Amino acid sequence: MPQLPAPDFPADVRARLEADAKEVIARYPDSRSALLPLLHLVQSEEGHVSRTGMRFCAETLDLTTAEVTAVATFYSMYRRKPSGDYQVGVCTNTLCAVMGGDAIFDELKRHLGVGNEETTADGKVTLEHIECNAACDFAPVVMVNWEFFDNQTPESAKRLVDDLRAGRPVEPTRGAPLCTYKETARILAGFPDERPGAVAASGGAGPASLTGLRLAKGESPQPRVVHPRGEGPRDEAQPGSEHLSSHDAPQQTSASDPAHPAGPVDEEGE
Repeated sequence: MPQLPAPDFPADVRARLEADAKEVIARYPDSRSALLPLLHLVQSEEGHVSRTGMRFCAETLDLTTAEVTAVATFYSMYRRKPSGDYQVGVCTNTLCAVMGGDAIFDELKRHLGVGNEETTADGKVTLEHIECNAACDFAPVVMVNWEFFDNQTPESAKRLVDDLRAGRPVEPTRGAPLCTYKETARILAGFPDERPGAVAASGGAGPASLTGLRLAKGESPQPRVVHPRGEGPRDEAQPGSEHLSSHDAPQQTSASDPAHPAGPVDEEGE
């Protein structure tokens, strides 16, 4: 049966969203270009993109609801049903899977008692498997509301979700301090993160990700200093030589080191 028209937002909510939408639209020469940030805006209100949110976007931008729906259903960053305060995404793409991402995802499903894209009964955590996060140097990677938690294990991932559900402070491996999914959606809509120190903490790529750039510039690669997960350091770190990755520091191979045709000079993690 055809769906009835979506209900509107309450008058006070609509007035607030209209003021925010006006600010967003003013950034673009063509109003329809503001659709993606407006979808984040309505998501920041409800925690997902509802039919009401899509109606608001369509009316505000003079689009059809079909046009808005086509975009909202194309991108996985827009949720189509209510979800938790914390979106916990486990990368299960090739490298993360090989390094333990599949094991982490299976263990979290068992530990939380939920399946993919399902939310815990307390409304705190939504679990999902996600595609590559461009953080392969730090595999396996878990993301919470798009902030990085690098070099995870099943045990560390379980501690992470337990802390989230208990309301204990959680610090990403790198990037800005964690906030709720609704707050994240508002930032993605283009509104400033007004938390003290949050912008300065955003940072960039980690040292392991910059190794190729250093080599391209002719700089000498730094010695590996990161030990395997769960073990203590074997050697003292040299000044300025930190590698946050547990597996992707530079190695000589048979192609670059004829004296060692069998492969890498060092065993993985040494």
